[in-house]
Amino acid sequence: MEKERIVFADWLRVLACFLVMLVHAAENFYAADASGLAGNVSMLANEANRFWVAFYDGFCGRTCVPLFMLLSAFLLVPMKPGVTMTGFYRRRFMRILPPVIVFMFIYCLLPLAWGAMSWEQSKTDLMMLPWNFPSMAGHLWFIYPLISLYLIIPVVSPWLERSSAKDELIFLGLFAVSTFIPFIHRFITSELWGECFWNGFTMLWYCSGYLGYLVLAHFIRFHLSWSKGKRLSIGAAALLIGSAFTGWAFWFKGVPGQLIDTPMLEWAWEFCTPNVLLATFGMFLMFSTIERKQSPRIIGELSRLSFGMYLMHLLFLAPIAKMVIGGNVAEPLIPVWLAIPVIAVSTFACCSVTAKIISFIPGSKYIIGA
Repeated sequence: MEKERIVFADWLRVLACFLVMLVHAAENFYAADASGLAGNVSMLANEANRFWVAFYDGFCGRTCVPLFMLLSAFLLVPMKPGVTMTGFYRRRFMRILPPVIVFMFIYCLLPLAWGAMSWEQSKTDLMMLPWNFPSMAGHLWFIYPLISLYLIIPVVSPWLERSSAKDELIFLGLFAVSTFIPFIHRFITSELWGECFWNGFTMLWYCSGYLGYLVLAHFIRFHLSWSKGKRLSIGAAALLIGSAFTGWAFWFKGVPGQLIDTPMLEWAWEFCTPNVLLATFGMFLMFSTIERKQSPRIIGELSRLSFGMYLMHLLFLAPIAKMVIGGNVAEPLIPVWLAIPVIAVSTFACCSVTAKIISFIPGSKYIIGA
């Protein structure tokens, strides 16, 4: 029997992949060093950068990671009858781990070819591989929470199969409350609901994080019976309100010409905050109304290649950004409102072509997951 194709998932996967590149393109315009990615400290050169970073990175792009989490859960939960925990792990991890390991080594070694890193840094990164992502592959942080989602799916899947809509809404309510924790940590207290130096697990620890998106995906798929019109209208409102707050939060904290701690500048940009949750919910609802039986060929192919494109995109984005910016983020070669999408679109195009070429190689699924 042919596997059922969920067409809107292809569209969302391609969009989320592009939004990741848009977010990283925008980071070039508030990074405080020449790396092109925001480190612990940031600085905005002028008001134009302040506004357009807030727009592209905050308003447009912050749903990228939660969308991937929602999609994974939507497609995998609950597990199919007869699938064991070991069988599920074997299938999921054989798909993602070989490409991730390949690219971890690439990011540890390839930048040596054009002098972007020293031998000392390369050796340090290689030594750290069992523990964390390489220094020039910060985007690979996402793989670890994705793995954690895969690890927990066999545990929560039996509950979700039996749970009622009311049961899931109770959990989702607790999850929604937990999304305010980043705000409370920054503006009220760093130790909340039992946290202290000998206990890092807050009262809502087990109801927080990306597990909430997993339950949300299941609720949308099996319990949300809204009409197409209702999904579109409520989804659009949720997306607009959540995204507007996310963009405003960066603009509000950003002061051109002043160094600022990046976590404070990005105070509302964490992926488990109420505004990002609201925007992601809205985006997902809107795309879920796509009723086509088959994706356009190019969308289907880009969806298939998207994991490899995500893995490799920083290899292209950094040099493309340097060419577009021309050494001065305050006055890039083209206006910043155009520079950010040009960097993102150019990176997306390079990655799609490269991933397609690699896909012709025997065993390419172990390189790019496709």
